[in-house]
Amino acid sequence: MTIPARFSSPGPTSTPPSWPLRITLGLIGLLTMTPALALVSPGQLAGYGVMSPDAVVTTLLQHRGALQLVLGAAIIWAGFDRHVRVPILLAATLTKGVGVLLTVTRPAVFEASSGNVGLWFDMVCLVVLPAIAVVTLRRRLREHSR
Repeated sequence: MTIPARFSSPGPTSTPPSWPLRITLGLIGLLTMTPALALVSPGQLAGYGVMSPDAVVTTLLQHRGALQLVLGAAIIWAGFDRHVRVPILLAATLTKGVGVLLTVTRPAVFEASSGNVGLWFDMVCLVVLPAIAVVTLRRRLREHSR
């Protein structure tokens, strides 16, 4: 009787679950999701310096919140599935990088945002996320070379 591969013990080339990695990506994912609060509480938009937004600005920022919700969920997923980790982390790096670049290249926006924890969080993510992607790729290459 043979045991199906999904029930057999992992072989020597499999890597054990990395709880620090999962916790790190879980926290990054959860924090990335926080703009989704604007979907249920538009008052949260004041954190962006938007005090009395019109309907169009409210809609755009709520849409951004929905996109951040999906991105955060994907980052959490990347912590549990190494097969999707690299593309998700690179996509997150790109989107966060665009946001940071747009902010720092516009002096008035940067000045208004410099005290915003989200900006500094995204800057940290621009170091952490690609670093995890590179480590994941290196492990994958090492496993394939065996």
